[in-house]
Amino acid sequence: MEFKKEELIGIWSLVSYHVTDDQGNKTYPMGEDCTGFIMYHPDGFMSAQMMSQGRPAYASGALHTGTQEEMAAAAQGYLAYCGPYEVDEENQIVTHHMSVSMNPTWLGDKQPRFVTLKDNIIEISSQPIIVDGKEQQTKLVWKRIKPKS
Repeated sequence: MEFKKEELIGIWSLVSYHVTDDQGNKTYPMGEDCTGFIMYHPDGFMSAQMMSQGRPAYASGALHTGTQEEMAAAAQGYLAYCGPYEVDEENQIVTHHMSVSMNPTWLGDKQPRFVTLKDNIIEISSQPIIVDGKEQQTKLVWKRIKPKS
């Protein structure tokens, strides 16, 4: 199946985010009801935002100030980054460059993702990594948001 960068352009809503280990066990790092969006702009920039459901608001009602526990819980349930992206059409890989990231560990990082696109559904998966002695692979499924006419 041929893949072109232009097919990636747009706004996508998260359908599912899960990790599968080498034993076939599936986990949901941000819950089965995690929500989010990923956007690919034609000028070569992208943004990804995902959150766990049920994150409590800060008791103070403030935008930037909560207790240490409230702020830690908010950060634990949120994933966000943005920056340039590049597409390898032949190998069906999109590489995200993290210029801005909720997680400072990812700042300046670049991460290749395997892409499968069919009928306005895109699957983006990572290369397998070893975590706690097990090989794991992350998969995110997104559905294209159609522009309103």
